[in-house]
Amino acid sequence: MATSFLSTPFAPPHPRHRNRFQQHSHSTDLPQFKHLNLTRSSFLLTVSPSSHFRLFAFPPRRSNFAVQALDSDAPNQGSVSVGRSQSYQQWDSLTSKFSAAANIPFLLLQMPQIILNARNLLSGNKTALSAVPWLGMLTSLLGNLSLLSYFAKKREKEAMLVQTLGVVSTYVVLVQLALAETMPLPYFLATSVVVISGLVLNFLNYFGLLNAELWRFWEDFITIGGLSVLPQIMWSTFVPYLPNSILPGATSFVIALLAVTLARTGKLSEKGVKFVGGISGWTATLLFMWMPVSQLWTNYLNPENMKGLSAFSMLLAMLGNGLMLPRALLIRDFMWFTGSTWATLFYGYGNIACLYLLNIISKEFFLAATGGLILWIGTTFWRDSVVHGYSSPLASIRDLIGS
Repeated sequence: MATSFLSTPFAPPHPRHRNRFQQHSHSTDLPQFKHLNLTRSSFLLTVSPSSHFRLFAFPPRRSNFAVQALDSDAPNQGSVSVGRSQSYQQWDSLTSKFSAAANIPFLLLQMPQIILNARNLLSGNKTALSAVPWLGMLTSLLGNLSLLSYFAKKREKEAMLVQTLGVVSTYVVLVQLALAETMPLPYFLATSVVVISGLVLNFLNYFGLLNAELWRFWEDFITIGGLSVLPQIMWSTFVPYLPNSILPGATSFVIALLAVTLARTGKLSEKGVKFVGGISGWTATLLFMWMPVSQLWTNYLNPENMKGLSAFSMLLAMLGNGLMLPRALLIRDFMWFTGSTWATLFYGYGNIACLYLLNIISKEFFLAATGGLILWIGTTFWRDSVVHGYSSPLASIRDLIGS
């Protein structure tokens, strides 16, 4: 991984590196450094997530040196606490591995559709691909891109990989739909430009190689795009019970454009600017949170269609989102934890429960999924409370909500 620069004096390193930082923080007291007359404010801390920390003496930066982007969220926050326990470090490392392991069920979740589409294309059965809604796939793609930007800014490498996999795998499906001519070519070309640009910009920003103006433009784009799409998707879920209209999306687009313009021109308060900056992450999370609502509503209207729903796919969805819960809880990321919990309970487990109630899956399958989920969530909260030295898991929930 590349090196990033935090210009705030002695900005807190990632938890997994704190002990290493503390062990070497006394180095400026050595005799060979006495003549340098160094102060805390004259240091620029170089953070290398995959290796180590180096301190370089630089003159203090001018206050207006960097042009800041809208604050969608800062990298992992928290004060540098003295003496992180070994159990905390072990759990920190383990939760990162859990988050990375989520790539496996998410990849398996998408691969059957990709393989089936490829078979239909090779056999000349293009009409079969019309069963895959390209608009829904496009919405999912926008959500993945928005969350990729969110986690890139927080420097959560494992979560970035999950979202990158989501972007790439969804784009592959869209390529297949474009080849089958079920997705209009102009929409596909525009989507391709957004996908390629989004991936390049996010990884350039992660490695500290991106111009601030370009990053601000990208953040504005995903903020306006996400806020425009979300109300429209919510409205469309309940058609024909609601009239078919683009009014929700159009209204949201105008509001989002106005909010971003006011934030950029300095017409909003500091809290207002921070709120606008956080919109893209929350709209992406709410898009994914709405997916189980849409699925459960469809189940309610057409319960006979549940027979076409794969219990194994729902189990993979539950596993993928559940594997990210410990990491989201440990770093006290309320948005990430909320989205993952919602998807685990209502998309994965919720659909498994529906399949059981309709006698589509066996009682043993349902009980195994239920028991495994309860055990996993219980272990997550118990372990988090232990590494933080709390007597009750409720303290972890309190910290999470207050973060």
